Amino acid sequence: GGEETQYEMLKRLQLDYRDFPKLKGYCDRKGIIFLSTPHTFDAIDFLEDMVPSYKFGSGDLTNIPALEHAASKGKPMMLGTGMSTLSEVREAVGVIRKQGNDRIVALHCTTDYPCPPEDVNLRAMKTMMRELDCLVGYSDHTLGIIVPVAAASLGSTVIEKHFTLDKSMQGPDHKASLEPDELREMVGSIRAVETILGSGEKRPTESEKAIMGIVRKSIASSCDIPKGTTITSDMLAVKRPGTGIPPKDINKVVGKKAKKTIKCDHMIRPGDVG
Repeated sequence: GGEETQYEMLKRLQLDYRDFPKLKGYCDRKGIIFLSTPHTFDAIDFLEDMVPSYKFGSGDLTNIPALEHAASKGKPMMLGTGMSTLSEVREAVGVIRKQGNDRIVALHCTTDYPCPPEDVNLRAMKTMMRELDCLVGYSDHTLGIIVPVAAASLGSTVIEKHFTLDKSMQGPDHKASLEPDELREMVGSIRAVETILGSGEKRPTESEKAIMGIVRKSIASSCDIPKGTTITSDMLAVKRPGTGIPPKDINKVVGKKAKKTIKCDHMIRPGDVG
């Protein structure tokens, strides 16, 4: 016989319906969310009591009847969008919404195993976020963890990554999957990205506030200034620390008279001039 066909491989690897409750029970004991991807109406109905969400692969994005049937269950819907145009994704999202279901995550994806970096096109996520008015995630088929971490930095709400215990195992997906140590590193990196991204509000941090007075600068005298002298800009310098009159207020000092004799390198105080 020749090489195993894809159908023969899938037939060999398929699970029995009785396996699913066992897997669900194991996940429950381990605190893992159990998910499985349906491809038929029967599979959607079979999974209804076991999964908190329906996830459809990219090959079923245009399977409108299946999307309608799953959406009618009211569970969150995750859609792989590999091989698709924006209009096709928009149609699929619209079909789900027509069923009264607005809990949708569209997963940007490139259907290639492994996917080369030049075909990732992560910026498509931003387009989807802008155009679809739903949550957007990323389903990754690249090697390593750089791309999913980058997707997280762009605001991906879901990261899907293939997982294997051994990349050398037989099958088409193992090479593009992560082994346990790599998956742990990816999750840790994504959590770090979430922390790094912050709130988006531009403001000094508590640690910055502690050194602000030391690092910023104030107006100081660059020479001795006798009492009664009208102060000119060439008599002034800007120096650390920043606990005096800020440089932006230099015009509030220039043109004023020295109320007392000001020594060189003295931090000018509001009471020194008038």
